[in-house]
Amino acid sequence: MNWAAIAAIYRFEMARFFRTLLQSFLSPVLSTSLYFVVFGAAIGSRIDEVEGVSYGAFIVPGLVMLSVITQAISNGSFGIYFPKFIGTIFELLSAPINFLEIVMGYVGAAATKALFIGCVILVTSTLFVDLHIAHPLAMLAFLVLTCLSFALLGFIIGIWAKNFEQLQLVPLLIVTPLIFLGGSFYSVSMLPPVWQTVTLFNPVLYLISGFRWAFFGIADVPIGVSLLAIAAFTGLCLAIIWLIFRTGWRIRS
Repeated sequence: MNWAAIAAIYRFEMARFFRTLLQSFLSPVLSTSLYFVVFGAAIGSRIDEVEGVSYGAFIVPGLVMLSVITQAISNGSFGIYFPKFIGTIFELLSAPINFLEIVMGYVGAAATKALFIGCVILVTSTLFVDLHIAHPLAMLAFLVLTCLSFALLGFIIGIWAKNFEQLQLVPLLIVTPLIFLGGSFYSVSMLPPVWQTVTLFNPVLYLISGFRWAFFGIADVPIGVSLLAIAAFTGLCLAIIWLIFRTGWRIRS
């Protein structure tokens, strides 16, 4: 394993993040504050509790997941797309490193950035609600796994995209609606039976449900199913990336 190459890619990507540190942290803080004003104050005034948890606290895991998933995809996709765009990816492919080391460098940096954002949102939420985490280690594990899995998805999108518009296509048209419809701001039990069944086909539901369980000990689906879902999603992304590098699809032409 070429740890020096992994560290070089990781440091390069993180340096780009820290150059815009204020913008990177200010944006999620403002967005989180607005969500609390709109959902916490407007809707929360009409919904006292959800499954024994105050509505303001109930939406915190969903807010964290919303930002973490979008940030992980965005950073993961841009990180590998930019070398494709300017042509430096060929230097990377000709270097004495394998695809796993390339993925570890780029995906590791993207996941770290998303993790930072998630921690910032978590701290910001304590300014609005009284928050207690029932299972802190499980919460951290779910947060890290989510960052890694969606950074892998972003990496795939970055390789697939042919222009900057396509970088935003999947996150905006597919991922973001799935997050909003995956129980970010409500419990699935609040839906009619038919829609509860439909929601079970939303893969993001299992991530948000498991993450919320780590906070409050309540979940829309069993915690074991949530772990299995995120493990399967991570494995699928790794298999796709391995196939991409094996065939050279959209990276050698």
